[in-house]
This record gives sequence, structure tokens and C-alpha cells, in this order.
Amino acid sequence: MKSALVKIPGQERVKQILNNFLQSNSVPHAFLFTGIEGIGKDNTAILFAKALIETNNSKNPDKAIRLIEQLQEPYIKLIFPLPRGKNETDTSSPTEKLTQEEIDLVREQIEIKSANPFHKISIPKANSIKINSIRDIKKFLSMDYDEIGYRFVIISDAHLMNEESQNALLKSLEEPPEKVIFILTTPFVSKLRSTIVSRCWRINFDPLSEKEISEILTEYFEIDHPTAIEVAPFANGSVQYALNLIEMNIHYLKEKTISILRYSFGRKFNSAFDELNSVISDQSSVNFPILIGMIITWLNDIQKFRLDIKKYFYKDHIETLEKFDNKFPDVDLSDITSRLDRLSNLPRNNISPSLLSASLIFELASVVLSKQ
Repeated sequence: MKSALVKIPGQERVKQILNNFLQSNSVPHAFLFTGIEGIGKDNTAILFAKALIETNNSKNPDKAIRLIEQLQEPYIKLIFPLPRGKNETDTSSPTEKLTQEEIDLVREQIEIKSANPFHKISIPKANSIKINSIRDIKKFLSMDYDEIGYRFVIISDAHLMNEESQNALLKSLEEPPEKVIFILTTPFVSKLRSTIVSRCWRINFDPLSEKEISEILTEYFEIDHPTAIEVAPFANGSVQYALNLIEMNIHYLKEKTISILRYSFGRKFNSAFDELNSVISDQSSVNFPILIGMIITWLNDIQKFRLDIKKYFYKDHIETLEKFDNKFPDVDLSDITSRLDRLSNLPRNNISPSLLSASLIFELASVVLSKQ
């Protein structure tokens, strides 16, 4: 396996698939990397581009690899959501109508991404991939450089293309230029047109292990080792999820989770409501599913306690597991996790935080009410 692919954390199955393409010298013109957010899909796309340059006797490969690492044309074109500029039309270039401040921020985000491929590009008001960005691919493809072997178009968060953008991309995928590789990355493949999906070689990525997440946090985000080790078990296999937990303060979240559980099980609904709202506040779309994930982890610890499996995520709150099991030894927890998971996936933009809080508290209280 080539050195560039070896640098991919985890994803052994994915690396083997990509390595097979490298060895066969028969590479599909379009890939679709799918899987939850924060598992290294963009990083793998970049490293695969480097590996393909290494194995195909490209002219001046060192220059090509350097520019790919920097996410710079003419070897690689990275497409991601951008804000819409004032008086922008569909004939404008992607950044033509942006303010200088926005252009500087775009450049800064690309520089951060080139240094840390696990960084998620974040630009205010950038909610979609504009058709201008997709049409700009034609300009990229029209460049004629004799020394270039393969070139790459990476579309990050491809599900954020609207219908018009997807139609424009489809035209490029239907008549792909020779030695131009498209790589689309997304956690939401269902939002892409079936005609796009069918033209790509789909590779599904796996959640990362706790060890892989902690190593990525320390190496790429300079998170101290103890914090990385503590947060990794709660991260659901996602670096981005782990970063959200760290931003929210994992210690704070643990304590709040225990308080919400105690108040909900004890039918102290006002107190549970206050504690819950202090966590989700005005960031319910992000914080609510994180909190539910913390609660599900605690419920899983209850199951481990009953089976005498002593690897607890809430190892600093074992007394809560003991007290719950002593008081409610016959409570069946088999379906509460799935109910909470469905609650976590509700369209939160259309539901008030207060209603979300009330629904969660009701679900928790219902676990023990029938046994009291």
C-alpha cells in the first residue's frame, strides 16, 4: 500500500479498495465517499489524490503533490459551500461578488483545511454549494497543462448542492474528461440525485475507533491527551462530534446529563426542564442530539452494569448506575434507546426547543413511571 494511503487513520477496508484501484491502474472517473460526518472522507480524498500522482509517473510529481496538499489549482479543485454575494447572478464567478472580508475568510479556511484535512470549513451564511461553483468546474477542466497527469475535483458536503447545481454537475459526470477524477463526500447520500449516485463508485466509510479519534484530536487539533481520551468514548466514531463535545465541555455535559436523568426519573419535571434548557439553549439543532447521545450512553452503561461488563463510559458516576438498578431492577430498557434516537432525528428547525425538552423528559419519565 502506498505511503499516502497509509496515512489515513483507520478505514482499513476503504484503504484496501482504493489501493486495489491504484494497483490495477484502472481508476473510476467519479467516487462518492459516504458515512457520518467527521470520519475523514475529505482527508481520504486528498490522500488518494496524492497516492494516484505517486503511482502514475506524473511529470514533476513533487510539485503536483505540494499543490494538492495546499488545495491549489491546477491539480485539485476543492468545492464547498460559499455565501451568496450582493447582486450576484448565475454568471458571476463563485467569489466575484463577495466582500473582501469574506474572500479573506475563504482563503483562511482553505489554508486551515490544507494544514488540517479534518477541519470542517465554516463560513457564515454559506448554506449551499452554488451553481456558480459547479459551473466553474468547466474553467478548471479547460486548463491544458502538458505536465499534468491526473487532476481532481473534490466536492465536500456534496448534499448541499441544490437541484440546479446537481443538474450542472451531472453534465460533467456524463462526459468526464480523461484523467479527471471527481470525488464527492457527504453524510447524506439520500439528498443527491440518483443519476449522480449511479455515476459514482460509492465507498462507505466506517465510524472511527476511540483510539483513532483520540489520536486525531491530539495530532490535528492539539487537544490535550487526557481530554481526548475522555471524550472519545462519547464521540460516536466522529471527530466532529468529539469536537462539539469538547466545545460544550465534556465534564459539564456529564454532570448535566446525570442531573436531567435524576430529575426526570424522580418526576421533578420543572427542575429537569430547567437543566435541559440550560444545555440546549439557543443551539438546539446541535446541542439537543449531543445531549441525547450522552443519555443513551448512560442507558447503555446500565445494561453493562446488569451484565457485569465493567467498561463504563460514566465510570465516575457508577453510583447512579447502582441506585437506578437497585430501585428499578425490572425496567426494560430495550426500546428507550430507539425512541430517543427517533426524537434526536426530528426536524429541529421546525420544533421549538421547549417542545423538544418536554418530549425528552416525558420519554425518560415513562421508563420508570409504569414501575412506580
